[in-house]
Amino acid sequence: MKTLTRMNSIEQLNDGIALSSEAPLLLFKHSTRCPISAHAYKEVLAYLQDSPADKVNYSIIYVVEDRSISLEAADRLGVKHESPQVILVKNGTPVWHTSHSQITSSGLSAVLSES
Repeated sequence: MKTLTRMNSIEQLNDGIALSSEAPLLLFKHSTRCPISAHAYKEVLAYLQDSPADKVNYSIIYVVEDRSISLEAADRLGVKHESPQVILVKNGTPVWHTSHSQITSSGLSAVLSES
């Protein structure tokens, strides 16, 4: 099973974005204080337990605990911050993103099967 790697430093964020030239990065921005985010988290985990794309790296940023990393990700990627949110990064550029109740296991499967 694929797992989510926690990003809690600017260096990890920079490395993840840089490595997206070799393998796409799915970045999940999660709030531990929000029930909508809790549901999205369950959907992401369901996707990872089912049949995740092997050639994708999966990371999570806890937006409350690691706010500066979350804000830096929004700035670096040019994607307005939302929580919960998933951002697919390829070659250092966001190619797809969605948020809130649009984060579903089936939606992730559809998008990431093309990656």
